[in-house]
Amino acid sequence: MSETYDRAHAKEHARAHMRGIWVAALTPFRDDFAVDEAGFRANLRHWFDELGIDGVFVAGKQGEFFSLSLAERKRLFSIAAEVARGCGKRTVMSCSDQNLDTVLELAAHAEACGADYIVVHAPVLHFLHDRDETLVEYYRHISERTRLGIAMWSHPDSGYLMSPDLCLRIAELPNVVAIKYSVPRAMYSELSRRAGDALLVSTASEEEWLDNILELGWRLYLCSSPPAILQTAVDRRMRDYTDLAFTGRMEEARRVSASLEPVRQALKSTRPGGKPQAHQKYWQELLGQAGGPVRRPMLQLTEAERAATRAAFAGCGLRLPVKQAAE
Repeated sequence: MSETYDRAHAKEHARAHMRGIWVAALTPFRDDFAVDEAGFRANLRHWFDELGIDGVFVAGKQGEFFSLSLAERKRLFSIAAEVARGCGKRTVMSCSDQNLDTVLELAAHAEACGADYIVVHAPVLHFLHDRDETLVEYYRHISERTRLGIAMWSHPDSGYLMSPDLCLRIAELPNVVAIKYSVPRAMYSELSRRAGDALLVSTASEEEWLDNILELGWRLYLCSSPPAILQTAVDRRMRDYTDLAFTGRMEEARRVSASLEPVRQALKSTRPGGKPQAHQKYWQELLGQAGGPVRRPMLQLTEAERAATRAAFAGCGLRLPVKQAAE
């Protein structure tokens, strides 16, 4: 659903359109470990049309970008942009990479294929103790080479967290529009209060999403896999509590969100610590979505882990379409 906008108007565009629930896509693979393009298309259409998801985050950590070739990442961008346009939805393409040339090449492809926005993870910076000037220059360099709105992403995996002060400095760039801020709540709350119209602030925790709508006035969930794995075509409780909260129906929203606790616990209690993508892909398969194996270096689930996940899934209370439930 991309509309062309220039760099100077990126913040305005994001405030108008980077809203609602955005899901981080896992990349489905076939049994031969090739990208399952048909499955990816089917997942996207299901998420957009049946689960009410507003946007998709493509080829990020959940999507195993570290095991994808550059050509595969570009292909996923193109497919997602095409399907999203057809469904009237939006995309943010993950251009994160340690190699800056790769970041810029992916950003150029995102622009060419009709993406709405890009996201760039704060890089691992070896040996540095005073990182701020390096990071300001890093995002400035990228900002000047794409017209697309850029979402920053700060996460402990970088080996450090970007401070609210640093985020606000970088947000002075005209097309830095958002941040996926995977930090403690006190930090993202501070940044949210201070950012005003300069920056859309979000975090990946679904369990904190409702409080962030009600207490911080957020209108953007950016993003992780829960929108795709907590819901079915006949059980859209994340979408439901989000819409209730957006319209001020606080108590109803809290009741609906609380009713998802058995699903959350089923996921948490069966997720092996070192196998997040494998576990979520298998859960997607139980929901009727495309999942498939993971690529190395990630590890597959054992049969015992799959059996435990099946049992938890069966008892978690997610409603399935009648035909699927019968199967």
